[in-house]
Amino acid sequence: MRCSYGKMLAVKAFARNSMDIREIARRAKVSTATVSRAINRIPTVDPQLAKRVWKVVEELGYYPNTQARALVSGRSRLFGLIVSEITNPFFPEIVQTFENQAVESNYEILVTSTVHDPKRMESSVRRMIERRVDGVAILTFGMEETLIEHLRFRKVPLVFVDVGPDVPGIANIRINYRNGIRQAVQHLAALRHTRIAFITGPLHLKSALARREAFKLSMTEIGLSPELIVVGDHRMEGGMRALVELNALSNRPTAVLCSNDMTAIGVLREAYDHDIRVPNDLSVVGFDDIRMAEFTIPPLTTVQMSQHELAKIAFRALLNEVECDPPSQHHTYELNTSLVLRRSTALAPTGGSRPTPLKANRVRGSGKIAAPGLR
Repeated sequence: MRCSYGKMLAVKAFARNSMDIREIARRAKVSTATVSRAINRIPTVDPQLAKRVWKVVEELGYYPNTQARALVSGRSRLFGLIVSEITNPFFPEIVQTFENQAVESNYEILVTSTVHDPKRMESSVRRMIERRVDGVAILTFGMEETLIEHLRFRKVPLVFVDVGPDVPGIANIRINYRNGIRQAVQHLAALRHTRIAFITGPLHLKSALARREAFKLSMTEIGLSPELIVVGDHRMEGGMRALVELNALSNRPTAVLCSNDMTAIGVLREAYDHDIRVPNDLSVVGFDDIRMAEFTIPPLTTVQMSQHELAKIAFRALLNEVECDPPSQHHTYELNTSLVLRRSTALAPTGGSRPTPLKANRVRGSGKIAAPGLR
């Protein structure tokens, strides 16, 4: 019954556009069927005929009814992209690159951000299903299991980061956090730092847990203790609070590795407020390599997780899932990480030049930095 209803809608939509299609066919001297196939970019259409059709389409300024095309072809040529928070500097390059890939492949994208609200996530997913998206890339670095099942039930091709289940139709992008974090730890150790701290992200995020474990393993590998760990929130203000906490310790660190760049920028700000010189008194390393990392003062040494490459992999994975019908196997992709050296790290200070402890209860002025959200 549902199939018949869909065909009926397709017939009605086609009828509304038939005069335009007939005019295109008349001018291009081809059949209406050829026009329809050319507009829907069916690969079996003769290239010369398709060229004639598209020349007339441009002359007439004809815009095909995309909903009708979706009903006829079974494809909407629309991909969904869900991110955590569009104001977080980590995500704009992902959105832009994903859209560039879509345009090149004759796709459109529907973008939404969850702002870490499960209800908003659910409504975003529902809206994408209603729009008959061909697939959804969920680049939130955290996803409720119930929503995974919700999407699987509808057989929508999916791409996740780190959390995708091992089933056909769902691709997973694994981030090799350990490679870049190991490089960062070894770099700091080579600079004679032995008291290296780590500021984690929110521990309900699998990505934050993975980065923390990578830090622990990397420290243990070179015989250093990974005990200097404090919990942050992937925000700048969280980095500021974390530095206050670390410097209240008797064995306060000479170097800090952060779970993301926003945290590291918060550390830089707090250090500046208290005349702690970076990198002379304290070396700081971030994670992500967002665009502004090279414009901080000093420019931030960070572990690069290429947002450009992540978006390209996500789009390619979705395209592969859509073209593999029905899906026959689970696909996994890997994104590597690596250290980018700038000027926020230097030789460990001698015992006499350790930074002054911070006051945790000071009152901040009105000029504090607004903080984009965690991811």
